[in-house]
Amino acid sequence: MASSGVTNILIVGVGGQGTILASRILSSLAQQEGHDVKVSEIHGMAQRGGSVVTQVRMGKKVFSPLIAEGQADIILSFERLEALRWMQYLKNGGTMIINDQAIEPVPVLLGLQEYPGNIIDRIRSRIPDTIAIDALALARKCGNDKSSNVVLMGVLARKMGFAKEKCIKSLEEKVPAKFLELNKQAFEEGWNAEI
Repeated sequence: MASSGVTNILIVGVGGQGTILASRILSSLAQQEGHDVKVSEIHGMAQRGGSVVTQVRMGKKVFSPLIAEGQADIILSFERLEALRWMQYLKNGGTMIINDQAIEPVPVLLGLQEYPGNIIDRIRSRIPDTIAIDALALARKCGNDKSSNVVLMGVLARKMGFAKEKCIKSLEEKVPAKFLELNKQAFEEGWNAEI
């Protein structure tokens, strides 16, 4: 928990990556721990591969869901470029967790722009506590690319010190039954990942 008693988590990604589900799992988990939780979701052009940003604030008493620039304790980024776009929201001494995956935005696909190179190195040069993980590869080990969001939740939950049993309970509450076992495996992959 941050010194203010409120922890600020910014979850960023591209439409279709599961950022909203991740924020709901995190919110459920924080509520189980007895925290007041506020969440703000910004979908943008999510259906067209645009940014999706979720702000999750948790603590004894939270008055607003919004996180100001320089105030996020942790940024959980589901894609490299999104990490670069949103890193100014991370406070000094904060943690950046990045899925080392590139999803090219429309201007890049159309040849109008180039996808930036060396993103992880650029972020690490400014943010010492940067964790880059190939969540997609770990999700594929479980049999489904779409579970990379839950892999990342495993990394985040362990980093934040949540109890694993409560994490599994949150998955059971938020993930449809037919996908539950797959997502439990994905969570374990993230929880046990070497970071």
